[in-house]
Amino acid sequence: MLNYIWAGLIVFSLAFALVTDVSELVHDRFPNDAPVPASVTFPEGYDTDARRQPVRVSFDSDMYRDRFADDAPDSLAAAYDGTLVQTRDGRQIRLDAGSLPEPLATIRSSQADDDGDPLRATLQGDTQLGVGPVAVDLRFEPVRFRKMNDIAQAALNFAETAASLALGFIGILGLMLGLVKIGEEAGLVQALARFVQPVLSPLFPSVPKDHPALANVTLNLLANVFGLGNAATPLGIKAMEDLQELNPKKDTATDDMVMLLALNTSSVQLVPPSLLVAIMGLQINQLFFSITLATLFSTIAGILGAYGLSRLRRFRESNPMLQSDEA
Repeated sequence: MLNYIWAGLIVFSLAFALVTDVSELVHDRFPNDAPVPASVTFPEGYDTDARRQPVRVSFDSDMYRDRFADDAPDSLAAAYDGTLVQTRDGRQIRLDAGSLPEPLATIRSSQADDDGDPLRATLQGDTQLGVGPVAVDLRFEPVRFRKMNDIAQAALNFAETAASLALGFIGILGLMLGLVKIGEEAGLVQALARFVQPVLSPLFPSVPKDHPALANVTLNLLANVFGLGNAATPLGIKAMEDLQELNPKKDTATDDMVMLLALNTSSVQLVPPSLLVAIMGLQINQLFFSITLATLFSTIAGILGAYGLSRLRRFRESNPMLQSDEA
């Protein structure tokens, strides 16, 4: 079901982006084909041989509002700082990203790689520049299918993030599962299962006595208690696999599996998560009592919720363990 929800959200976002992009093209929101009139001045004087020199660019308010009626602000700044770059290929003005008016700010954000990148505009014609204000025509890079490009870029960025997380998770998963395997061969897992049997048996009544699932559940819960989220995940997967081996109906979760999920979702934490420690440093000590109290009540609520729902007739009828006993 979750896959269908994600697929629906993706399709909806693509449709929304396409409608928005087509609307921007139809209403000619950006100056893709026509230059924008402006005037430039050189506060330090104009040097014909200088490759770079500071410049101030101003726009006529009336002309700007006529060109960008829907996006133009109520008032424009007297001038915007920038840099004139002169090369053999032509002259280009790069406006600082500080306080550009709309829609120029949107044009810059759609074309810039970083937040501090300037807005680039090419000077049209062979206008003679000088010290005083000079009227020029600025042609900006065309903006087309802005939203679709943003979605594609976000998809690539998150695909890279997902690959990085997966590669990092493989090492942790291999380490923790290897330790669990060593514990099984050495008999430590079975000893731990016998030790925690009286505590966890009421929460997992369908798990046989001395079954290794109880030990893996214990390791998973302890990792959560001590804030080891990366270690708790592979241990939780191993515990869920053990519970699945006891499940007579593989496509339906048992009450024990639901209880494990509830305990993982609402686990008590005596040690703050490592992410919060990295962000807050020693200030995390101020939240120790709050985190412990909140996770304690959330765990109690999770246990009561899982147990209470399992007693309802609707969920009892779908319980694979009860169906197996009746058969």
